[in-house]
Amino acid sequence: MATSTIKTIWGLAKCKELMLTDDELNWLVAAHTGKDSIRKLSQKEIKLVIGVLVNMKRSATRSGKRARQASGNAGTENQRRKIYKLAQALGWQDESKVNGMCKRMFSIDCVEWLDHKQCQKLIEALKAMTERQVPDKEGN
Repeated sequence: MATSTIKTIWGLAKCKELMLTDDELNWLVAAHTGKDSIRKLSQKEIKLVIGVLVNMKRSATRSGKRARQASGNAGTENQRRKIYKLAQALGWQDESKVNGMCKRMFSIDCVEWLDHKQCQKLIEALKAMTERQVPDKEGN
C-alpha cells in the first residue's frame, strides 16, 4: 500500500472534527474490515475505511451535531462523542436509535441527559454490539 494512502487515513482520523485516538481508528478498521492493521488492507478495504471516515467527518460538521454536543451535560461530552461514533459504526444514521436505547436501558429519553455512569454503561453496550458484528479473525 502506498504511504500516501496511510497518511490519508490517519489525516482523516486526526482531523479536528473526528479527533480519533489510535485505538479508535484501529477499532474502526477492525469493525469494518476484520483486519487488525491498516497496512494489511486491500485497495477495496482502504476505500471503504476512507469512505467511513469521510461520512463521519461530514456528520460531525453538520450544525445539528454541533448543537447537540453543545447542549446536555458538559461532563459527558466526550462520552457522548464516543457513543455517536459507536452508533455510526453500527450503521445507525439516525440518533433516534441511540435515544431509544437510552429509553430502554435507563428510562431516559435523550443521550444528552445521561450522567457519567449511564454513558459508560451505554458505551459498553454499544461496544459489545459492535464486537458481535465484526467477523471472527480466525474465520469462525
